[in-house]
Amino acid sequence: MQSNILIIGGNGMVGKTIARIFASRNPQTGIFIGGRKEGKTRNDLLIDVTKPQTLKLILEKKINLIILSVNDKEDNVLRFAIENNIDYLDITKPTPDLMKAYELAKNQSVNSRIVFSSGWMGGIVSGLINAVTDKKEVEEVELFVYYSVNDLAGESSAHFMAENVAKPFFSYKNNQPVLIQHFLDSEYFNFSFGIGKRQAYNFDVPDLYILNKIEKIPNVRVKMTYNSKFITWLLGIFQKIRLFNILSLKERKMIFGSSGNGDQSVFEIIIKKKTESIRISLQSLKGQAELTAFSAVLHTEELLKNHLENKVYFSHELHYPKILLESLNTYETILIKTD
Repeated sequence: MQSNILIIGGNGMVGKTIARIFASRNPQTGIFIGGRKEGKTRNDLLIDVTKPQTLKLILEKKINLIILSVNDKEDNVLRFAIENNIDYLDITKPTPDLMKAYELAKNQSVNSRIVFSSGWMGGIVSGLINAVTDKKEVEEVELFVYYSVNDLAGESSAHFMAENVAKPFFSYKNNQPVLIQHFLDSEYFNFSFGIGKRQAYNFDVPDLYILNKIEKIPNVRVKMTYNSKFITWLLGIFQKIRLFNILSLKERKMIFGSSGNGDQSVFEIIIKKKTESIRISLQSLKGQAELTAFSAVLHTEELLKNHLENKVYFSHELHYPKILLESLNTYETILIKTD
């Protein structure tokens, strides 16, 4: 029987990229695109996550798996998937929304696979850590992110930063939450792939929550830098003088809303154990949208194999870690180095 997947937000940058990559690898699977506007083909569905009545089309089209690539703040799609026993993969939630959705899902009777994949670049950080070491021996994880303003990014990244830049968030030290803010507490980090030493600042990604609360790693922190040293410095100044607190959401979106014609995306994971440190460096030559989309495709392919039991997952839990690492390494625009 042919499987059918639905990509809600499939007209956005990441959604389109998921559809392209998945179709090239799985031509036998039906792909439907959900969006807020009428489409041109029978596979384009008018679905608005803020209007639950539009979700009825999912049943009519016999969808087996929903991929959510827009932020559904009220969790309407999640509730619909649980109520109708449909597999669900969400790649979009910022940390507070992820925590809320996870609590909702784990307290329900679930008869499908409900997967949260909102960690950095499609939720692969935890999977990479598990591929190189026993997480029970890990005492600390540091994630360093390099983001280029020239990257071909969609609206979701800009909207996330605009909505959350003025809000404090938690890192974790000795299993205790530490309240911090974006773009403060800078430190120098020497990035791979010819980038070199850069100042990196506090940055909130769901991996902070996932690595501490789910993977039980006691110390977790995340820092990020922009390719422009001036922009990185300027955002730190804006936070220090509390400028983000007085700007409107529209004005904050203007600050973070740039998208270039394409550039690399890089992140580095520093894993600290009692006796050693391990460094994983990943470069996506086509940027964050391509890497996020490919990660989502790998998760989708695991779900379509139908070998996983019905329950709530984080996306790294779908994979054998070594196989996930091998799959990422086979993609021509992704380079991974481990020291």
